[in-house]
Order: sequence, then C-alpha cells, then structure tokens
Amino acid sequence: MTIFIQSLDYNLWDLIVDAPNLPSIRDGNGESIPKPRNTYNDEDRRRVQMNAKAKHIIICDINSSEFNRVLSCVSAKEIMLVHDYEMFTMNENEDIKSTFTRFMNIINALQSLDKVYSNSEIVRKILRCLPRSW
Repeated sequence: MTIFIQSLDYNLWDLIVDAPNLPSIRDGNGESIPKPRNTYNDEDRRRVQMNAKAKHIIICDINSSEFNRVLSCVSAKEIMLVHDYEMFTMNENEDIKSTFTRFMNIINALQSLDKVYSNSEIVRKILRCLPRSW
C-alpha cells in the first residue's frame, strides 16, 4: 500500500507518516481545539481534503471487519496504524525481540495519537501473532 499511495501523491504519503495538521484554534485555557468548519479558509479546506483523500484510499483497501475498527479514526495515519496493529504477525525467520520491537513501535505510535489498548489486549495480540511452534 505504501508504494501505491506514494505513486498517487507523495504529499499524501507525507501526510500519513507525519500525521495531518488539521485546522485548530486555542481556547481560553490555551488548549488546542478543532477549528469550526464555518471558519475554514482555503488552506484549512485543502488540509482537510488531503486527509480525507488519504483516509479514502486506505479505507478502500481494507475489508468490512477492519472498516468497523477504523471507522472512529480521525487521521489517515491513525487508520494506517490500526490496520498495521490488526494485521500484525511475526515474520518468517524473525526473532521474538525484533517482533516485539516492531509491535511496540506500532503501539507507541498509536498511543501518541490517543489510541490506547489495554495491557491484556496487547498481550493477547502478541501471543496470537506468534507461530504455533512457540
């Protein structure tokens, strides 16, 4: 999927990797909140449209059960990471340390986007991705 998205528009790939910079404003407490749609300028609309385009491409590539899991995702990056989490498996001839490192990179990236899985979910997922020989 990486090559496909890059071939369509490399800016889309950058948006997925770097996470979108969706329009936001500061409230009275100085916290960043989503900017109301009726106050968008042309640049805000372009950024929102790029994120929607990236989400559309990814959603078209997943099946219906995965779609239900990523439906609540805000950004294309979050959709891609949830997809990576759901499809995670141990590669052939990969040691457990490398597998765990790859898995934790996905988990940490999801946590940075406020998508948190419980410890029991993480343990069950890592155990399911191991081959039967383990």
